[in-house]
Amino acid sequence: MGKKQAGTGPLSRRPDNSAFKQQRLPAWSPSLTAQTVLPTFYILSLVCLFLGIWLFITVENTYELKVDYTNAGTCERCFDLRKHVIASKTPCTCTVSFQVPKTFQGDVFFYYGLRNFHQNLRRYMDSRDDAQMVGRKNNLKAPSSYCAPFDYDANRVPIAPCGAVANSMFNDSLTVMYNPAVGSEIQVPLYRKGIAWYTDKNVKFRNPPTNDTFTLQRAFEGTTRPLYWQRPVYELDDTDSNNNGFINDDLIVWMREAAFPNFKKLYGVLNRAQGPFTEGLPPGNYTLYINYNFPVEPFRGRKELVISMVTWFGGQNYFLPIAYLVTSGLILVAAVVLTMVYVKVGKKGKNMED
Repeated sequence: MGKKQAGTGPLSRRPDNSAFKQQRLPAWSPSLTAQTVLPTFYILSLVCLFLGIWLFITVENTYELKVDYTNAGTCERCFDLRKHVIASKTPCTCTVSFQVPKTFQGDVFFYYGLRNFHQNLRRYMDSRDDAQMVGRKNNLKAPSSYCAPFDYDANRVPIAPCGAVANSMFNDSLTVMYNPAVGSEIQVPLYRKGIAWYTDKNVKFRNPPTNDTFTLQRAFEGTTRPLYWQRPVYELDDTDSNNNGFINDDLIVWMREAAFPNFKKLYGVLNRAQGPFTEGLPPGNYTLYINYNFPVEPFRGRKELVISMVTWFGGQNYFLPIAYLVTSGLILVAAVVLTMVYVKVGKKGKNMED
């Protein structure tokens, strides 16, 4: 016996007679009254106020020191030199003295900061070749058209890495020296590796395949460095051969574009295994030695060294605590206004005049 065919009339499309399909499931419809809504407003205001004060105190206990070295100290000469493109490859070094007023306890992070540098422009962000950055041979010598005009040099030699982002890479070298009250100055030791995101270091950036006989320099044969670089990509780090090419930490950190024109990027982390730095960065006098390469005058920018502690909340950033405090105030004002309306109008509008 075959299964009886269902009817084809309008009743065949009627939902089953179940609680779910007939919308007879138990439901709760809250009654929003002044007695339930107003206390909720006041409680939310107190919660936001508590969180804002807590985060504000946390940020206040996170020390941060900024040293603007654009044209400070002996860097005035280098600043003027970098105004001219013809002198972009002329070496220039300078020093800036600064003071650390209090101890930076625990881990200390060193950043370089730029002001008025817009990495968030769409054309700038698109000017890169991600396929080239993962070491694909075809893209190494045939860069993407998105990199133009930083895809080939004047002799039509392909640029690696290509694009405006890589071409504008920050290339100042910073060395911080500690000047104790007694004795000679001591170099502040920094970890210069391991500063990039794990996914960037191991997924998004790869070098072309090499082996014992086929070196990284040979892999980049037939390409040239970006126009404003001081050295080719396979010689970015002369102290560690494993930190060259597209997997160089400084290059990876720079290639992650910032969202705002004023930003900082990680340069190194304090090595606390040596000398007077076991507890952190001690207070006292310091000297910053700079290999001054990066020009900022064309975009009216500034350069700075940023020394900061990092807590569970991150670095020194007042945005979130201020946002919580402002939200608390707005909720409190709304609660007070609703309370006044309720008192004036009365329950169910019994005090409302006709």
